[in-house]
Amino acid sequence: MLNELQKEIITLKKDKNAIILAHNYQTGDIQEIADFIGDSLELCIMASKIKEADLVVFCGVDFMAETAAILNPNKRIVLPDKEAECPMAHMLTADELKTYKKRYPDAAVVLYVNTLAEAKAEADILCTSANAVKIVESLDDDRILFGPDMNLSWFVSHQIKDKEIIPAPESGHCYVHKMFNLGDLYFLRDKYPDADILVHPECDPEVQEYADYILSTGGMIKHVAESTKNTFIIGTEVDLVTRLRRENPDKNIIPALQDAICENMKLHTLEKVKNSLINQEFVVKVPLEIAERAKIAIDRMLEIS
Repeated sequence: MLNELQKEIITLKKDKNAIILAHNYQTGDIQEIADFIGDSLELCIMASKIKEADLVVFCGVDFMAETAAILNPNKRIVLPDKEAECPMAHMLTADELKTYKKRYPDAAVVLYVNTLAEAKAEADILCTSANAVKIVESLDDDRILFGPDMNLSWFVSHQIKDKEIIPAPESGHCYVHKMFNLGDLYFLRDKYPDADILVHPECDPEVQEYADYILSTGGMIKHVAESTKNTFIIGTEVDLVTRLRRENPDKNIIPALQDAICENMKLHTLEKVKNSLINQEFVVKVPLEIAERAKIAIDRMLEIS
């Protein structure tokens, strides 16, 4: 049942010819009024298909809104809260990436979509947690510079044995996924022995090795929906559990860690979404020269995906 503020936002969307895109880590009240909810890959694909809307309210973090702006140069892309930044994306600047490229001149550069536009402009191709293995496998190069998440880099290197995967930087990480540990998973396995344990590839290697499945958030949604099992332990940001419970009311969805909260994602609120629709402030813009170069890497990923 929508509350009055949610109903007001839905009316404003129509008046402003706007759509709301929301990441899976947004709170349930924002998920409920979004036109589309997804993981990074799904949001990239959706952003590439926006046709009619004049205004896009992006309930995610900075790099996601930048990607939407690159793919929609003639539309207004706004963040409800301008401080919604992804710490991981800021761990690899364009200058730092250039240093790595000089150190490994024969390596192809594959960047996680969780990077700022200035770094994307230095990449050969992008990937997400959903398609990272597929993207790297598609390249002829034997040596790959991969950044910025070291745990996703580890995951790819263990799926693809015939390529050298070089993390850039060596310690890039998601602070939320670093919270998960084996102690919590041991406890939950004992408590729910028949459950599937699903974890994100941004989790530490020992957590990945213990899990039953290593999946993107989109992969987790698909797995839970299609599985004949009833109980699932979810190792990613806690509001994916919010979505999974809403879409699978007959299944038992358990967070691996209740405190796995991305504070940056949670900066967006219904009040700020309403403000974005009314005032259209906090517009996300990417300089043309950077946008044009970054788009090449984005398009290459979308073609393969």
